[in-house]
Amino acid sequence: MPIHNIDPIFNEESKILILGSFPSVKSREGQFFYDHPRNRFWKTLALVLEDEEPLTHAQKKTFLLKHHIALWDVLASCEIKGSSDSSIRNAIPNDLTRILNTAQIDAIFCNGNTSFVYYQKYSFSQTGMQAVKLPSTSPANAAYSLEKLAKEWQVICDYLK
Repeated sequence: MPIHNIDPIFNEESKILILGSFPSVKSREGQFFYDHPRNRFWKTLALVLEDEEPLTHAQKKTFLLKHHIALWDVLASCEIKGSSDSSIRNAIPNDLTRILNTAQIDAIFCNGNTSFVYYQKYSFSQTGMQAVKLPSTSPANAAYSLEKLAKEWQVICDYLK
């Protein structure tokens, strides 16, 4: 059963928490969030925050912290076929209090429906915070162009001022 091998990114100044469901095969191999070159997470954030797209892992971490964004996934481990969220079974959630006890998180955002469903199922009772479901930045979400994603994701800016 795959185990989440990527540490959350956050510090005391993080204002929002963005949650994925569980890292893709490419992200687990690269040991970094949204490491698949076709995932539009980093491009979307760069557009929304009017900043340069970070390219290296170090740049991505600096980018998130500079913009007061915490990043992790809802699930710590699960049975999963490849990177298919729909194949997730026997899910075990991450303990989000690790972030919430350190940072003053004003809002939680879920990257896609699967993340939102698992957040509601496992994490809401722990956090007491409603999450906002955003469209997935996965390349599988072909219904959303990069521009349409950026428009939907713009809501995060309301909490980063």
